[in-house]
Amino acid sequence: MRTYEVLFILSPQLPEEESTTLIGEFKRVAEGTGATLKNEEAWGRRRLAYPIEKFTEGNYHLFVYESEAGLSELDRRMKNSDKIVRHLIVRTDLDHKRADKLAAKNPKKERVRPAPAFAPSGASYPAPSAAPAAAAAAPVPAAPAAEPSIDVPAADVPVADVPVAEEPQA
Repeated sequence: MRTYEVLFILSPQLPEEESTTLIGEFKRVAEGTGATLKNEEAWGRRRLAYPIEKFTEGNYHLFVYESEAGLSELDRRMKNSDKIVRHLIVRTDLDHKRADKLAAKNPKKERVRPAPAFAPSGASYPAPSAAPAAAAAAPVPAAPAAEPSIDVPAADVPVADVPVAEEPQA
């Protein structure tokens, strides 16, 4: 089965009753060719990106059909109707088939986020589960005898990590 999306813009000057009958006529034409309507959406009046036939607004409508044959008769009728400002018929089943094939070929891998360098106060991060034992047992190099980093407030630095400067004896 082929899947088609039919999007068309009706003239904003068209009365509600006339647009309803026109939409019903397009449904009958498509179903007459053997297509089955899967979804219908009335998007309502929207502003156009650029003026078409001196219109700046239009009533948008979307059909999703499944059909073995094409929708050439519907396309011909929409081209000949002066009440349709613009229309587009797109076959979408090939795009879905390609997307499924690519998804099967390249499955998404589970992304593991690295542990942060330090945890800000009040935030608790779980310890990394896959940390090697050798890295955990390695000695931590001593920090130079200076003020704590500007990024870390002094009140948040644990006492054991701050080097103590010796006071000069007089």
